[in-house]
Amino acid sequence: MSPATPDPKNGGAALELLVHGVGGATPADMLDDPRTVRVTGDRTAAVFRRRDDVDAEEHPERHAEGPVPEAYCWSNLTSGNGTRALWLLLLPFMVANLAHWMRPPTEGRPRLLRLYGVLVRLVALTLTVLLTAAACEVALDLTAWQCAGSAGCAGHRSWLGFLSAERAGWWSQPGRRLALAALVPAALVGLLWYLSNRTWSAYEAQRPPTGYDADPDAEPAPAPSAGGDTEAADTTTPAPATPVELRPALGRPGFWYGRRLVARLRAAHTAAGFLTVAAVLAAAAAGHDHRSGAGGTQELLGRLLQLALGVLAFVVLWVVCRRGRSEHRLDLRIERALVSWLPATALLLLALTAVHTGWSRPDWTSAGTLPGTSLFGVLTLAQGGLVVALAAVALLLHSPRRDPRTALYGLGGPATAMLACALGGVMSGGVAQRVADWLDGAGTPGTGDGPITGPPVLLSWQASVIPVLLLLLLAPSALLVARTVLAGRRLRPVVDAAYRQTNPDRLRTDQIATSRARAALTDSAPVLIGVVSGATLLLGAASVAGAWASGNVPGRAFDGAHPAVASVATAAQSLGSWMIGFGFLLFVTLGRRAYKDRSARRTIGILWDVGTFWPRAAHPFAPPCYAERAVPDLSWRMSSWTRQTGGRLVISGHSQGSVLAAAAVWQLPPATRGRVALLTYGSPLERLYGRWFPAYFGPEALRGLHRTVHCWSNLYRATDPIGGPVRVPAEGDRPDVDRPELLDPVAYGRTREHPLPEPILGHSDYQADPAFAAARAALLDRLPPALPRQRHNTATAQGSSGRSSG
Repeated sequence: MSPATPDPKNGGAALELLVHGVGGATPADMLDDPRTVRVTGDRTAAVFRRRDDVDAEEHPERHAEGPVPEAYCWSNLTSGNGTRALWLLLLPFMVANLAHWMRPPTEGRPRLLRLYGVLVRLVALTLTVLLTAAACEVALDLTAWQCAGSAGCAGHRSWLGFLSAERAGWWSQPGRRLALAALVPAALVGLLWYLSNRTWSAYEAQRPPTGYDADPDAEPAPAPSAGGDTEAADTTTPAPATPVELRPALGRPGFWYGRRLVARLRAAHTAAGFLTVAAVLAAAAAGHDHRSGAGGTQELLGRLLQLALGVLAFVVLWVVCRRGRSEHRLDLRIERALVSWLPATALLLLALTAVHTGWSRPDWTSAGTLPGTSLFGVLTLAQGGLVVALAAVALLLHSPRRDPRTALYGLGGPATAMLACALGGVMSGGVAQRVADWLDGAGTPGTGDGPITGPPVLLSWQASVIPVLLLLLLAPSALLVARTVLAGRRLRPVVDAAYRQTNPDRLRTDQIATSRARAALTDSAPVLIGVVSGATLLLGAASVAGAWASGNVPGRAFDGAHPAVASVATAAQSLGSWMIGFGFLLFVTLGRRAYKDRSARRTIGILWDVGTFWPRAAHPFAPPCYAERAVPDLSWRMSSWTRQTGGRLVISGHSQGSVLAAAAVWQLPPATRGRVALLTYGSPLERLYGRWFPAYFGPEALRGLHRTVHCWSNLYRATDPIGGPVRVPAEGDRPDVDRPELLDPVAYGRTREHPLPEPILGHSDYQADPAFAAARAALLDRLPPALPRQRHNTATAQGSSGRSSG
């Protein structure tokens, strides 16, 4: 059975594929009808239609006045599950992963591109080691070494009684206490591996279409030039010598399929976590054996274990540095041997080290802090050095083709990497400080007036610089507030002129002008992030210097300073300790609340909608990328529908949905793109993604999208804090992508068409503006008419479309 013959007036079947933005939406809201039917998909992400439109392709005459609306709902990919609220604790990993995608655009320079990716992956690796070291600090140093070794601390906590040195039990020896406490950080690493593996199976395992799967006659895409890839191309499989089509990065067959890389990185980071725990145990045992002059088999075994740990650590670094993403083809391989034996070998070494550390040493007593606490200083220096090197590489990449719209002059990636390190330091230091305060009772950790010595000196210095950082932020924040107020005043005549008001209402004008000025604050985000990142780098260096000057001796963090300075510094340390502890507890509280509160879960989900668009290319423990499911869904739907019906299709994306829509269009084969129009509104494509991710959404990429898709229109408002113009000019017979700026509100005061006051909509309800329907109709008119050919029954091809209703 074939559909009715296309009507020349309306060009045959036409479809509008709606894609919602951040925060999610229901099919009923998107389609403005409570009776909805799932056409294809599952409970995680699916395409819906109105019940009356299920067989619309067979009766195109019913929709002569407009396209058939169809809604793609993807909110359950991010904010639908309460357990995902706990991903807030993985925030530093997610931020580090974003830094990978913020590199400047470049042509050629494959070595610099590869170096940029390697540096970001190394920063991500230090975050895993830092998190594990913080867990070791809490479980091994503060609890098993200091508190259990002190009668004043362990005596007040019954749950530590069996570890107390005063009871002289089997577990009272320091080595055995440490071996038992090592289960806590080892379990944390195991939990991160489990979460990463589970999400890897659910997200990265979704095999995407290459764009050519829907077009059997097309040739596979070749490997692009090295300058267009995230790193040097994978040379294990030769690419075609003659390029059939130069595809942008987001249109490459393997861009949305990073399964192989995530598996490699997961194995390396898991092994690094286990090795960190083993290194802390080995350092403690080696320190005692060296001081006591034990010698013999015990010391030899310790040296062999240290050598094995060093060799495996080198292997982990090699795995992380050796290979990045391979995007020019769909890489289906998984290095099973590497993925399995690397974490298993590290876990085996951890077990052997724990046995060696727990070996009977009757003369071993715990005093002061656990040996090896200098690891925090080494990590801080390594992170600072890596960020500085990353900044140098970014400047070299940015220098040949500078774009004034690029955030922070190409330094967005290094600044974001610095923020990830700062978040990791704040979270790890906050946990250590809070646990130390709790264990020390009435005493103050690090001052010697309590039963325990306290956390490493560096953590005390890092806590003391938090209030300083907040004070430094007051100046740019106050400046932005003043600029916003002044901008609101300057915009008053602009608003009056836009609405042609000769006798304006001052209150109404102020409301609109203030909304416009506040929306413009989004463009000042690079200034704040640059200030925070730069201040964090300098204050981190000051913390390391301060810890080094005090000899890394707890209780002497501010020795040698003037009494007044020392008093202020001590107060800042205490305040900073409480602040970072409060921030960590706030994260946990939000996570717990999101289990039961749907609105809180939706709010937290918005963070991941924005932050997890990009695949996991640097950190495997980051929250998974929802676009690896959503983009293939959209590209498959557009390809299959246009092939089955030969009709016209408008993909209509709002906010983050416009980014998904653009990425899906890039994935389409050329024949399909010729029948697709793109309508974006409230879109952050240029304002956010173009500025912060210039290699993928910069001016060249957006102009290429304009040339690639049949036609494209973008709607925006001056009151929208997220969306904005895409700044793609007319080219040949293709008009400007940006339509004239929409007035918001649509009416200044009461009119016959709007008898009640119209609200200022900002980022929402673009479809309520009459300009939306006009832009959609103009796009449909520019598309070619439906192809008059025989096709299969569309309702049958959609596969039992009435199987689920809303």
